[in-house]
Amino acid sequence: MLNVGVLGAGHLGKIHLRLLKESEKYELVGFYDPDTETGKKVADEFGYTYFDDLETLVKAVDVVDIVTPTLSHYDCATMAMKHGKHVFIEKPITNTLEEAENLLELAREKNIKGQVGHVERFNPAFSAVKHSIVNPMFIETHRLAEFNPRGTDVPVVLDLMIHDIDAILSVVNSEVANISASGVSVISNSPDIANARIEFENGCVANLTASRISLKNMRKSRFFQRDAYISVDFLEKKVEVVKMKDAPEKAGDFDMILQNAEGVKKQIYFENPEIRPNNAILDELETFADAIVNDTEPVVSLEHGTRALRVALQVIDSF
Repeated sequence: MLNVGVLGAGHLGKIHLRLLKESEKYELVGFYDPDTETGKKVADEFGYTYFDDLETLVKAVDVVDIVTPTLSHYDCATMAMKHGKHVFIEKPITNTLEEAENLLELAREKNIKGQVGHVERFNPAFSAVKHSIVNPMFIETHRLAEFNPRGTDVPVVLDLMIHDIDAILSVVNSEVANISASGVSVISNSPDIANARIEFENGCVANLTASRISLKNMRKSRFFQRDAYISVDFLEKKVEVVKMKDAPEKAGDFDMILQNAEGVKKQIYFENPEIRPNNAILDELETFADAIVNDTEPVVSLEHGTRALRVALQVIDSF
């Protein structure tokens, strides 16, 4: 088992603490929070060990789980890495691209592993169909959330849209060619609604919409590719896979057949991939443990997190 310490005891930090305590792959040593009152309250309520000194906790563990506000990610990760500790960092990896690139260099120098908390990669609906998403040419995503003061310290692109940016980058095997975007600040000092069009060198186009002042929650993505349409509902954990193949010479009574203007006939059929229920946060933490123990690349590496941040910041710059 790997000894782990958590930095940050906010809403998400407490979830990480609970899951790490339950995990068979980690031994939870304790947690740190700069707010002593919060730290002692969480320790008293849940029985976790509270460290009032960050460096003391870092020295006592193998893995540092950083669940602090984005602005502090870089300083926390830098301290952990300089002590030779593996780091799990909640998304976005850092506040600036320069900080992320510095962490990449430090990780290589210290020969340590890092993973970024892009949890949607572990969503069971996305996992069920990711292998079927092959060379998509048009992608549309909607990530809408009801207003919550948490997260408004960063633009909606870094708060919400970056989830979809990372998911898209994981299935589009091409470099970004062009980005255009618009954003509107409604209640926060930074944009609360954003739309981005990302064009890739291979011709794929992704249209992303994110809002944190919606009247309802929605997290849906649609992938269009040759002879297939794949829809992923990240919120409801449902998928829809519609595919086409050459129609048989003699169609059955219930076969769905389409014929284009040239007379080419295609048969429409549906796939129902198995969706295995899981705890996505626990999965991302435990696959990181596996990567450390087996010396393999984490599912969402620091490089992946940096690329997602780079594209997200390009979106913001396009406003």
